[in-house]
Amino acid sequence: MNYLLTGGTGLIGAAICQKLQAAGHTVIVLSRQREKVHRRCGLSAIAITNLTEIGSHEHVDVVINLAGAPIANARWSARRKRILEQSRIDLTEQLVQWLSQRQKKPAALISGSAVGWYGDLGDTPLNENSGFHDEYAHQLCERWEHAALKAREAGVRVCIVRTGLVLAANGGLLQRLLLPFRLGLGGPMGDGTQYMPWVHIDDIANLFIFLSKQTALEGVFNGTAPGPVTNAEFTRTLAHQLHRPALIRVPACVLKAGLGELSELLLGGQRVLPENARAAGFQFHYTELQAAFNDILNS
Repeated sequence: MNYLLTGGTGLIGAAICQKLQAAGHTVIVLSRQREKVHRRCGLSAIAITNLTEIGSHEHVDVVINLAGAPIANARWSARRKRILEQSRIDLTEQLVQWLSQRQKKPAALISGSAVGWYGDLGDTPLNENSGFHDEYAHQLCERWEHAALKAREAGVRVCIVRTGLVLAANGGLLQRLLLPFRLGLGGPMGDGTQYMPWVHIDDIANLFIFLSKQTALEGVFNGTAPGPVTNAEFTRTLAHQLHRPALIRVPACVLKAGLGELSELLLGGQRVLPENARAAGFQFHYTELQAAFNDILNS
């Protein structure tokens, strides 16, 4: 099959790209940096900087849309919010317009989103039919999803994946936590009761590929492991894995003062369950947090 990836040089995108190529598929990666595509996705990945580089005679079977500036890398100033929105919503709108205009359209669009769509709903178990708490993370994800779902009007099957905290050895939040935790400086954030819906990098990459091949599936799928944990449990498990204490709690007031509105991502939580993915027959390999840490930290 021929795949087009946006965000292919990111954490999830690079993992998907490598898995698809290993299985013999052709992968085109849309990126502003061709060299980064080859560095992250391999020399056999086809790097393009503009959708116009794909000729009308070239067939694309599936589009996987993962484009988006990192949401937790800077305070949510008005300028930063615009960057987050442009990199997700504007690009997705351009992508849907492109595929709608093609004479032979892709069969499916598998588009990323995040569990931030639900907002902070405490310890309430959440499936794909649950409601939401209206805050910026929800508003951003809702507009992003709406832009992707417009592809249905062109007859394209659309799946939305609301991804949780991705655990990987070479990027993401876990990589940032390792140094302070190894120094014995780790600890819960706020009161630690907020849920952290996590997922192993292999499982989330496999879920995107699974949805790309299951032609009867569409709609929203939670991309999280079946066993969400609280921040306190996440902290305790990571510290135990590293044979370190986890006693230094970061007060909520410190996070709010330092990060502003962005602190909502760390102090709020979602107890998200992947009901649609499991009902469709997808098998999560890493269902327990300790097993995920064992694999990542010993790889």
